[in-house]
Amino acid sequence: MYGNIINETFYGDFILQTFSGPQSSSIVLILGIFLMYLLSVLGNLIIIVVVCSAPRLHTPMYFFLCNLSIQDVVYVSTVLPKLLVIQVTQETHISFLECFTQMFVFVACVDTEYYLLGFMAFDRYVAICIPLRYSIIMNKSVCNTLALISWTAGYWNSLLFAFLISHLSFCDPKRISHFFCDIKALIRLSCGDVTHVNIGLLLETCVMGGFVFAIILTSYAYIISTILKLKTSATRMKVFSSCSSHLTVVFLFCGTVLTVYMRPDSKDSTELDKILSLLYVAVVPTLNPLVYSLRNKEVLNALKVSKVIP
Repeated sequence: MYGNIINETFYGDFILQTFSGPQSSSIVLILGIFLMYLLSVLGNLIIIVVVCSAPRLHTPMYFFLCNLSIQDVVYVSTVLPKLLVIQVTQETHISFLECFTQMFVFVACVDTEYYLLGFMAFDRYVAICIPLRYSIIMNKSVCNTLALISWTAGYWNSLLFAFLISHLSFCDPKRISHFFCDIKALIRLSCGDVTHVNIGLLLETCVMGGFVFAIILTSYAYIISTILKLKTSATRMKVFSSCSSHLTVVFLFCGTVLTVYMRPDSKDSTELDKILSLLYVAVVPTLNPLVYSLRNKEVLNALKVSKVIP
C-alpha cells in the first residue's frame, strides 16, 4: 500500500486551475499581479535596506518590521511568479517537487507572519500602555527570542503538514482547483483518508490562528483605551491613525486566512477561496511596507539620509 501511494504521488505533474474568465480580464489580472508583485518586493526590500543601514531605526518595532519584510519577500516570490507564468503562457503544469516546495514555504510564511503580527501588536502595547518599562521588557534578547520563535514555529509546523500531505494518495487527474499549491486544495484533491490532516488543519487554524488573533485584538483594545486617555486631541489622532492602519492590515490578513481555512467546503467555495487567497497572498504584502513604515516620518528621514528619495 505504501509503495502504491508513493508511485501515485511522486510520478506525474499537478495541474493548477487558476482564475476563469475571458482573455481581456486575464490581461488585466496579469498586469495587476505583476504590479503588486513589483511594489511588494521593492517596498519590502527598501524597508530591509533602510532598517539595516540606519542606526536610528535599530529599535524593537523596526526589528520586527524588518523580519516581516523579509518574510513578505519570500512569501510573494513563492506564489506570484508562478501565477504570472501560468497566466502568460497558459502552461498550468507544476511538478510534484515544485508544488510541495511551494506549499511548504507558503504555510511557513503564513504561520510566521501570524506570529510576527502578534509580537508586533504586543510591542506596540508595551510602547504605548507601559512606556516606562518598554526598554526593560522589549530588550534585544527578548526581541531576538520572539523573532526566532516566529520563524522556527512557522517552519516546523509547515514541515509537519508537508510530511502529512506528501503521504496522501492523489488520483488522476491531479487538477488543483487553485492558483497555487494550497494545502486545503491538495487535501481536497486526495482520494485517500484525509481525516487526520483535516483535524490537524482545523486545530492549527483555531488554536494558532484564533489565539494569536485574540492576542492582537486584546493588545489593540488596551492601546485604544490608552489613546482615549491622552490629553491632546492632536496626539490622539496621530496615534489612532497609525493603529487603525495597522488594524486594517491585520484584519485583512487574519480575516481572509481564517475565513478560507475555517469555512466548510461547498460548490462555490473554490472560486471564493481563490479570491480571498489573492488578498492575503498579493494585497497584504503590498500594503505592509506602506502601512507600517513608508508613512512613518522616521523611515522617510532615514530614506532621505540614505538618498533613496530626494
